[in-house]
Amino acid sequence: MKFGIRKPSIKRRVSARTSWKRQVRHRAGLKAPRGMGWVTNPKKAAYNRVYNRTSVSADRLVRGRKGNGGCGGLLVIVVILIIVGMMV
Repeated sequence: MKFGIRKPSIKRRVSARTSWKRQVRHRAGLKAPRGMGWVTNPKKAAYNRVYNRTSVSADRLVRGRKGNGGCGGLLVIVVILIIVGMMV
């Protein structure tokens, strides 16, 4: 299980959006509604819930949460720089 900041991968991001499985599922309209993961695959849903709560994307640090002004990301970066500066 990953804890902390996830390393972004452009290759994985593009391949996930252009996979043939995703194309078939979306064109056929076979998507389950949000929150139905517990019904379709409970083991994977439990893992994803823990993973998403214990790790954070590097993109999210910079952009901030949706609906938020994005200042939180700047605050996190400043705190990290202060901590790194104290270690040196």
